[in-house]
Amino acid sequence: MSGRVSLCIYCGSRTGDNAAYEAAATTVGTAIGCRGWRLVYGGGRAGLMGRVADAALAAGAQVLGVIPRSLMEREVGHRGLTELHVVETMHERKLMMAEHSDAFIALPGGIGTFEELFEVWTWRQLGYHDKPVGLLNVDGYYDALLDFMRQTVEHGFVSDLQHALLQVQTQPEALLDAIARLTPLATEPDDYRRI
Repeated sequence: MSGRVSLCIYCGSRTGDNAAYEAAATTVGTAIGCRGWRLVYGGGRAGLMGRVADAALAAGAQVLGVIPRSLMEREVGHRGLTELHVVETMHERKLMMAEHSDAFIALPGGIGTFEELFEVWTWRQLGYHDKPVGLLNVDGYYDALLDFMRQTVEHGFVSDLQHALLQVQTQPEALLDAIARLTPLATEPDDYRRI
């Protein structure tokens, strides 16, 4: 695959209780840089957000962060990024991240990560974009959620096709490879696909 992929990562502003979560964030950030991709994320320096950004930067990636003004101090906005955009609302944050991304992946996180994942997955199944959406199930973190999602299919609220739009892997490189196979790149490196 030629060209630069801008990959949006959703993840926790905390590190969680398992060292595997931090290790996965570091692996993903490093892989983004090694592949010549760009990281797009929520702009924080704390938690898994900070780990993935620092690893991407250390591996030579360009990193675009977007953070609301009200969270600059709470999430300790990362001032060492290639670009840091401070916006007024969460809506602006999510839209800017989506507009500057070719694909989306969720790592372990809390309710903010869940909300972001389900929003871009919903947009995808409604046809508002055709960008890949992935979930990295680190050390079984998302097992219960994935079981529940299978239940939504069984009960007729989610179709098999909708369910299949979410790429799920347990290993970072396998997920990035799956995303790479599905990512339609812009014709020019800085001509990012817009929602």
